[in-house]
Amino acid sequence: MIPNPAAIFANLNPPAVWRHFATLSTIPRPSKHEAALVAHLAAWAKAHGIAARTDAVGNLILSKPATPGRENAPGIILQGHLDMVCQQVSGHTHDFQRDPITPEIEAGWLLARRTTLGADNGIGVALALAALEDERLPHGALEVLLTVDEEAGMGGAHGLQAGSLRGRVLLNLDTEEWGAFYLGCAGGVTVEACLPVAATPAPADWQGAELRVDGLLGGHSGIDIHLPRAHATRVLLATLLQLPQQFEVAALSGGDAINALPRSASALLALPPEAYPALADAARQAEIALRQQWREEPGLRLSLTPAPRPEQNLSEWRELFAALLALPYGVAAMSADFHGVVETSNNLAPLDIAPAGARASFLARSLLDTERDKLAGRIVRQIEQRGGTAEAQGAYPGWTPDPDSPLLQRCLSIYQQEFGHRPRLEVIHAGLECGLFARSHPQLAMLSFGPDIRGAHAPGERVNIASVDKCWQLLTRLLDQLSVPEDRKLRTED
Repeated sequence: MIPNPAAIFANLNPPAVWRHFATLSTIPRPSKHEAALVAHLAAWAKAHGIAARTDAVGNLILSKPATPGRENAPGIILQGHLDMVCQQVSGHTHDFQRDPITPEIEAGWLLARRTTLGADNGIGVALALAALEDERLPHGALEVLLTVDEEAGMGGAHGLQAGSLRGRVLLNLDTEEWGAFYLGCAGGVTVEACLPVAATPAPADWQGAELRVDGLLGGHSGIDIHLPRAHATRVLLATLLQLPQQFEVAALSGGDAINALPRSASALLALPPEAYPALADAARQAEIALRQQWREEPGLRLSLTPAPRPEQNLSEWRELFAALLALPYGVAAMSADFHGVVETSNNLAPLDIAPAGARASFLARSLLDTERDKLAGRIVRQIEQRGGTAEAQGAYPGWTPDPDSPLLQRCLSIYQQEFGHRPRLEVIHAGLECGLFARSHPQLAMLSFGPDIRGAHAPGERVNIASVDKCWQLLTRLLDQLSVPEDRKLRTED
């Protein structure tokens, strides 16, 4: 029996936000497969008298006139993305193109225990939709921009045409730490690489085996890149190079999302039957050593199990694996301007190696576009030196912070009045679409905020319920106060 998400959310506040998120939980929305959700939301908008249109790349733009008396206020755009990262624990059989998400409530958090939840960025979408339908909420001209394909390369933001938006202020609802205003973010670029692989026939009297690393925490390849978490693919590559027993490698794969830290990786091996017991013992010893090395990874497992005998073994796999491990990974530089914030980093995922060849994807991020491109160029050169081909593609710019922004100063004042303290000001080592919006719509003043979300891009993703209520409180207050001219606001407060 499929659980009814609406029942899970029945007693949560604010009701309208959770009702919309319940709907998002029932309609599958992996990147590049958002069409069904877009059609549903367009029909919902029509039923509520809200104008809706889709652009050439599939983004949904909803609009509502200003509350009477506030027609002259600057238009406000609420923005989020419709797609979600699709990850699940090993052995779970969730179909992200067919099955609804199964949420649970635990100690004040909403979570999906065995899959990603989609709070990134479903909560932001739900907040925007709830604001659109609230007839009691005063606001200026209101637009809601719901982009597609954010998690797989920001295709929706890349494709947004200049002049698509009329508003002057954009509130991005896609950050994951309540109590902070985000003013800037990293840009990114993908490097797609192919490497040549030679193969030889596997001996007919050998057997197959699978060596697998799994149970890792994983996480977001930007905001979690600095944490002491193991990268399953790199762990497996290094382990295979260290095992002294007689075996050959026939194939290897790890990671399935470029913006997620790989939680599992596996290799198909070929070996003489008499070598299996010694290799199994070596794998058990290697697991003990890995657990000692990665103390923050309590679920780490390294297992060897029998598998069908491969037809071919990889030639010179040791040289290939060493070359892959020599490529840049993790934090390349910390920011000189923002304490504790990563400036530049790289993640490897996915990686697939077979006798037909090796394919690898890398995501280089940086707060500085020049450093992003420099790191991507270094990866390309190292791949080419190994005889492969590589291309940097889909680059998107960072969002440059403006701490003197009039919008920020106004929002700081409103937040202080509402909550009795000032929010933190942050930049994030992750990709927000604001950098691309600044390019296509340079007139926009932008700010980002959101609820507390933990474990985005990994199974067990969760969102703090109380922080969603606070986000709604702040959002409604901002829509009201930002549509009141500053001079009238001062006279009202006097």
